[in-house]
Amino acid sequence: MRRALATALWVSVAALPLGAGEIPGAVLVLETAPGTPGSDPAGAPPRFVLLRDARVFAGGSSLVEAGRLEKGEAQALQKRASALRKIRGLGSPISFGGGGDRPLRLRLLEDVPLEIVATGLLLEAGGGDPAVVPPPLAELARLLRDLARFHHPSLRPYAPSSYSVTVREARLAGGCRAWSLPFPIAEALAGPRALLAAEASGWPTGAMPASVCVDDRRYAVTLRPLLPGEHP
Repeated sequence: MRRALATALWVSVAALPLGAGEIPGAVLVLETAPGTPGSDPAGAPPRFVLLRDARVFAGGSSLVEAGRLEKGEAQALQKRASALRKIRGLGSPISFGGGGDRPLRLRLLEDVPLEIVATGLLLEAGGGDPAVVPPPLAELARLLRDLARFHHPSLRPYAPSSYSVTVREARLAGGCRAWSLPFPIAEALAGPRALLAAEASGWPTGAMPASVCVDDRRYAVTLRPLLPGEHP
């Protein structure tokens, strides 16, 4: 059983977003590759984040919403996540065997951190055949779907104060813009750089990359929204 759960249809972790950095106070984080054609995982915000103070963030391809749960709601989510630790074989990538091809990374950050990487799970509401989920993984599948589709009455649009800029050499379709950010592009090529929101005006943000020309080279540039206290 363990071998079957960890084999076919799983995608390497490299196909996931480059990932949220250390988010202060985070206890539960779900990341997934964006499904929008032409999107770049490097710019995708986390799909779901629960902080220790019961604040929550729900991200799409580009935009993020922020809210706050009631104490009991936050505790219930943490209890469901903690129960996953009893499932055997979560240290290896897991495939649910369904039609979903978007990898997911679930991080449990309370106590001893645990990272779960899974594929083969349809995330769309009403999608997927419950019969393809092995019974030992049913609770994991339900939690992943609930977090990926998360909605709460308190959620409101979140305006990040800064972004993480990632640059890679790539030739995207269409034209390109000049590099106008307040640091040399070579610095961003060396590793993600922080950018104030006011300096990002006019640039696409989130998972949709900008095409940039510098001399005779072309680059894909993403601006990932940073959560409170997060650094690139």
